[in-house]
Amino acid sequence: MKSRPGNSPIVVGGFTALTTIDYPGELAAVIFMQGCPWHCGYCQNSDLLPSQSDSSIHWSEILSTLEKRKGLLDAVVFSGGEPTLQSGLESAMQQVKAMGFKIGLHTAGIYPDRLQKVLRLTDWVGMDIKSAKADYDKITGVNGSATKAWKSARAIMGSGVAYEFRTTLHPDMLDRQQLSQLVKELIELGAENYVIQQCETKYCLDEAKRVVTSAGLESDFINQLGHRFSHFEIRGDFI
Repeated sequence: MKSRPGNSPIVVGGFTALTTIDYPGELAAVIFMQGCPWHCGYCQNSDLLPSQSDSSIHWSEILSTLEKRKGLLDAVVFSGGEPTLQSGLESAMQQVKAMGFKIGLHTAGIYPDRLQKVLRLTDWVGMDIKSAKADYDKITGVNGSATKAWKSARAIMGSGVAYEFRTTLHPDMLDRQQLSQLVKELIELGAENYVIQQCETKYCLDEAKRVVTSAGLESDFINQLGHRFSHFEIRGDFI
């Protein structure tokens, strides 16, 4: 990617001008920030993993588009990649918030200290919680990832910011025992809002994960786990 322009606080890898699904109950735009240090086998945004891209969008273009959408949109979501990878996230959020938009954040909690700094600017956060602590490194491909992710989860719970924890369920990567343990750990954390979403396997970063070999988990079993939360949702079709 060309170097980040001096007046651009973040590197933007993509932009969606209107969505109804990325910030619950709000009409939103989504800013996809470039770069993620984890390489989860089921990742569907592989083009956003590198820290550089030849097709980045200048920040001034994003601001110009958002200016035209004042009164039409409720919120702007910072997604990725991993938004907290970039040190300019806080500045970018401040600029967007000053325009009158609510701020949403999608994160895997990879940088808990930076997440802690921006939570005060955030109105809602959706955190991808990959697995129970013992299984994290296997999924992310990075040692110590569980420590960072669960530190971030605790920060979210302590912030008072509206949130959801969500887990992408690939049948070959999380079994009944692993998912049950994850739910147990979320309950111990005090989580009340949880989503399990189906993995679109045809887009998996790991080509071997595009072919599912296990039978998968039954919706009845997933719903039994979901009854332990105040708010629970299944996104996708589970057999």
